[in-house]
Amino acid sequence: MKHLASVDALIADHDAFLIDQFGTVHDGTAPYPGAVAALRRLRAAGRRVVLLSNSGQRAETSERRLREIGIPQDSYDISITSGEVTWWLLSEGRIAVARGARRCLLLEHSPGGLPLGSLGMTLVQRAEDAELVVIAGSRADVVPMAEYEAMLAPVARAGVPALCINPDRTMLTPNGFAPGAGQIAELYRRLGGVVSWIGKPHPAIYEAALAQLGEPARERVGGIGDSVEHDIAGARGVGCRAWLVRAGIIAGADDAAIAAECARFGAEPDGVLEAFG
Repeated sequence: MKHLASVDALIADHDAFLIDQFGTVHDGTAPYPGAVAALRRLRAAGRRVVLLSNSGQRAETSERRLREIGIPQDSYDISITSGEVTWWLLSEGRIAVARGARRCLLLEHSPGGLPLGSLGMTLVQRAEDAELVVIAGSRADVVPMAEYEAMLAPVARAGVPALCINPDRTMLTPNGFAPGAGQIAELYRRLGGVVSWIGKPHPAIYEAALAQLGEPARERVGGIGDSVEHDIAGARGVGCRAWLVRAGIIAGADDAAIAAECARFGAEPDGVLEAFG
């Protein structure tokens, strides 16, 4: 497996980069050492930089949070979240399971991240009142998965569709790992519900990013992230190159562990960066 010491080694062979946020550029509270400088070097070399996130919130919320933790807006070109892509698609009526749904149960980590009310949806408090379940985030660090199961089982059995807009199965918290929104979506499916997905590794978020970049040659675009399941498989799935960062959810993983992840998800990176810097 090819190992690179710095993102500088990628500049010559790429015109643009789709870079994961959490676990690659920052740890949720601060940028990783050298990460902001690396973003700026890519831009100074004339490369387009898109920060791509599975956050269920809108891009402006994500950008505000990035500024708060020390990642300024001039260190990247575009920020795209799965929540933002969902917003675009909903506003254009392009999500089949949401058409005609007016009563929505919204599951999110923090309130107010996806203001569905402005799209004509009414947010309900009781799951049984919902015509659509939107899984935008997880509170499984404080809410047991058994509570999610008890809440969602009746609506899953009733055939209410779910839309998961944050496919991350694991989230990093101050107290370690916890089940992410993707695990809640998988639970919903096991309970008999039908789930549609937006976010890495699914194509819609990549297609949106590539459109924003003006449809560059995909072999000249590099996806960079810490998740084989999401960042590597997602970039590979749309014909881009892919680079794995040994940080975030695979911090400390050796080559054997990385190879096992690649086999598990059927996707291999072009190489491994020891850190995003």
